[in-house]
Amino acid sequence: MLTRRSFVALSGAALAAPALAQGTASRVLKFIPQADLTVLDPIWTTAYVTRNHGLAVFDTLYGIDATYAPQPQMVAGHNVEDDGKLWRLTLRPGLKFHDGTPVLARDCVASIARWGKRDPMGQTLMAYTDELSAPDDRTIRFRLKKPFPLLPDALGKVGSPICAMMPERLARTDAFTQITEMVGSGPFRFKADERMVGARVVYERFDGYVPREGGAPQWTSGPKHAFLDRVEWHVIPDQATAASAMQTGEMDWWEQPPSDLVPTLGGLKTAITDPTGKIGCLRMNQLLPPFDNPAIRQVLLKVVDQTDFMQAVTGTDPKLIHVPTGFFCPGMPMASDVGLDVLTSTRDYEGAKRALAAAGYKGEKVVLMGASDFPSLKALADVAADMLTRAGFNVDYQIMDWGSVVQRRAKRDPIAQGGWSAFCTFWSGLDQADPAVSAFLRGTGPNAAIGWPTSEPIEALRQDWLDAADLPGRKKLADDLQRQAFSDLPYLPLGQYFDQTSFKPSLTGVLDGVPVFWNVRKS
Repeated sequence: MLTRRSFVALSGAALAAPALAQGTASRVLKFIPQADLTVLDPIWTTAYVTRNHGLAVFDTLYGIDATYAPQPQMVAGHNVEDDGKLWRLTLRPGLKFHDGTPVLARDCVASIARWGKRDPMGQTLMAYTDELSAPDDRTIRFRLKKPFPLLPDALGKVGSPICAMMPERLARTDAFTQITEMVGSGPFRFKADERMVGARVVYERFDGYVPREGGAPQWTSGPKHAFLDRVEWHVIPDQATAASAMQTGEMDWWEQPPSDLVPTLGGLKTAITDPTGKIGCLRMNQLLPPFDNPAIRQVLLKVVDQTDFMQAVTGTDPKLIHVPTGFFCPGMPMASDVGLDVLTSTRDYEGAKRALAAAGYKGEKVVLMGASDFPSLKALADVAADMLTRAGFNVDYQIMDWGSVVQRRAKRDPIAQGGWSAFCTFWSGLDQADPAVSAFLRGTGPNAAIGWPTSEPIEALRQDWLDAADLPGRKKLADDLQRQAFSDLPYLPLGQYFDQTSFKPSLTGVLDGVPVFWNVRKS
């Protein structure tokens, strides 16, 4: 565990480095991330800490604005022809990678193709695509089988994994093999030589970055001006130590302070920057017993109490939680009330035990992974362990750091060979806004996101939603999809909460949305 003494020593060593001479201190940002950065590849994992890293280092063809609409970012614009089946995207001039090479259309084509093998919305886009090519250095061409008006939404999505543009030589790496060389074209360069796993990640401003002209920065759209020379992420697993570092001014910005410590952060600015919040999920491994049995998964609906889960994360402040929550983000167009009564009826543990026996549960070990260094996820896992045990499952609750969870959850091995049964996570509400973006609401089995559920009805309804002609039609299909999801249970929804972020008042330009470091000034 990182103690305050060791943290101060580490900070002192960092401050002694030439890059942090006193004259540049106002251009150095010290940031406490939600967890350690254990995976660098922005398409290999859905972990948000990797997404946040990816947004600093890599740029995207489109960004999203405050209305969640896609806006051109690396592209100057696009033309659509042939009744929506031919798209030509034109890159802005002057874009270059951190190694000094120009960004070419063929780099982007290879990057899109790699991302399209992992991301659910990318998989959909590629299924609609007959040809993806680069007819010249600045033109990306999509020939589609049928119109796909959500193409800019897909390429600009801020949810994990982002469609990060990287050099072709890296993008040619198999999509299921991690890349470790970080060469992007974003506003910050990754300092591999200064990374200390479990302690520190460092970024420097990329002087060769060309911000787009005009407009205002919003979320991930608009001009990305890097006013900071250096951004340091300091991993501080002990929350009291992190709070102390903020109180004494050693740190500038704490991404996710626990709600019970927010009142101790007097003099700091605390805000909810993402109005879509976070939606908790219990994801089950549906390749292995017992959760390969849908009747056993259904037992969970008899005992889940979303309020218990959300209050474990936030405390009792009603402004910070929303329950019941289904499979789409509350407050967004596809949000549905269908089937929510199953979450609000009386919880029945004895009935759950009887249903579990009737479903054929044979006492198989349920390996539940919990993240020791991620307070909100640890809180979810603690409640889940209690819930599963009281319902009659044979629970083996294994605590590890979040980075280990991220690595292990990708494994498909049997339990005896180090496999897993369930883990808890959060998705941004924006990542559960609709069927197109929701990674967990897929039923493609081995090709689905981690957990690998199979459901032909979910896939058919999702396709119908994508093909729907208007909003009322999509809304009805979202209702049908939620009804089917409560039947198949690709994951168990645990409620919605709104996390807070805290930073010094001397920081200005902190944008709403996800943590990004462009537009931020430190006085």
